[in-house]
Amino acid sequence: MQAPDQILTAAQMRAAEEQLIASGISVTELMERAGRGAADWVYRVAAGRKVTVLCGPGNNGGDGYVIARVLAERGVPVEVVAPRAPTTDAAKEARARWGGEPVARAKGTVLVDCLFGTGLSRPLSDDLHKLLIELSYSHEHWIAVDLPSGIDADSGELLNDVLPVYSLTIALGGWKMAHWMMPAQAIMGDMRLVDIGVTLQEGTASLSARPMLDPPERDAHKYSRGLLAVIGGEMPGAGVLASRAAMHGGAGYVKLYSEHEGLPGVPPDLVVAAEAMPALATDPRIAAVLIGPGLGRSEEARSVLAWVLACDLPTVCDADALVLIEPEMLEERTAPLILTPHAGELDALGNTFASSEPDRIEQVVELAEAIEGVVVAKGPDTIIAAPGRAPVFMPPAPSWLSTAGTGDVLAGLIASQLAVGEASAFDVAQTGCWLHREAALRAGPAFSASDLIAQVPGAYGAFL
Repeated sequence: MQAPDQILTAAQMRAAEEQLIASGISVTELMERAGRGAADWVYRVAAGRKVTVLCGPGNNGGDGYVIARVLAERGVPVEVVAPRAPTTDAAKEARARWGGEPVARAKGTVLVDCLFGTGLSRPLSDDLHKLLIELSYSHEHWIAVDLPSGIDADSGELLNDVLPVYSLTIALGGWKMAHWMMPAQAIMGDMRLVDIGVTLQEGTASLSARPMLDPPERDAHKYSRGLLAVIGGEMPGAGVLASRAAMHGGAGYVKLYSEHEGLPGVPPDLVVAAEAMPALATDPRIAAVLIGPGLGRSEEARSVLAWVLACDLPTVCDADALVLIEPEMLEERTAPLILTPHAGELDALGNTFASSEPDRIEQVVELAEAIEGVVVAKGPDTIIAAPGRAPVFMPPAPSWLSTAGTGDVLAGLIASQLAVGEASAFDVAQTGCWLHREAALRAGPAFSASDLIAQVPGAYGAFL
């Protein structure tokens, strides 16, 4: 059975294909499965209009010859552009079965890019790059098969400076890392997966599974649902935003600890208290803590962070807390810990907690191991890691989230779920991200952080 949520490296994909071949399935049969599956999607997009298939010399090009043959059998006008002759036996057989003659140039409605797939690790040569761009100009719709040519499958790096922005990418056999990573993800368009028989591979990354939430028990009260303490700081607005989001994120009680009087935007049902330290030390009802939004970066803020972490409560660290945190602050901790860095904060944390400078996925995994906690590397390609677990990727969220305050909202939602205490920190982090994404989808275009918060109750209801 296919594992539709797994995300494979290029090496893992090759190993999966080798397993299928070892089981008695020929390379030719795998190519037929891939080509026919991709042809089904191309056929829908083409709707009888002319298709050009750009075939490379390897097995990705072989998939293209299968696509061309299948489309022709269905009555779709199709031409093949093949700047390089096939070099693999399976691709040579696929070309022979197609039976046509390639053309040097073509113009049509749909361009199907089968030039290079998963194995590419260097930029397209000048002539092939020029050909790809010229063909894209002479077609209305662009479809990539497996991966757009000019993409590194493992890092999502664009190997050429200029590449087409595709309307559809058809993954073959399994998702690759680049399908869910920037900057490659930005040129993929819609994405579809074709099953060729690849089964679940051990230790692979995966897409985050949509959560299932439950309403409170019939006998629930505000403390049984979880009391979240939000630690304010020098810039009180961020703490208020995070608290407002947390009030809709599942916890029964949210209390903002702030020394500021007359906080702006405080709803009447948000409890604000001045003394955080005694409460964290003495109130057993506090189920989780959020620290960082608006905390500041002074020595006093550093001391507050150290004290909060020493209380050893389930804790979410965001924003300024990620700048101030140090390894010695975590030495005695046993309670769950979640860090929510954006790209710049992730780089800084990598320098603080690790000596190497690996790629982004390795960086996230290494940091999770170092802190013995969960890392939510947030951004347009959010990755979540925990010790001993393969990382998960969140599905893309609306780019309208790129506005001030939405990170505070995410921190509040994750911390609220942590206070509920019904799931592991790894699952809590994913649930918070799903709520954040769903609220953004409901908020429409050009929303503010407050607009986003207003959509959280409806988002929560979508997962009940």
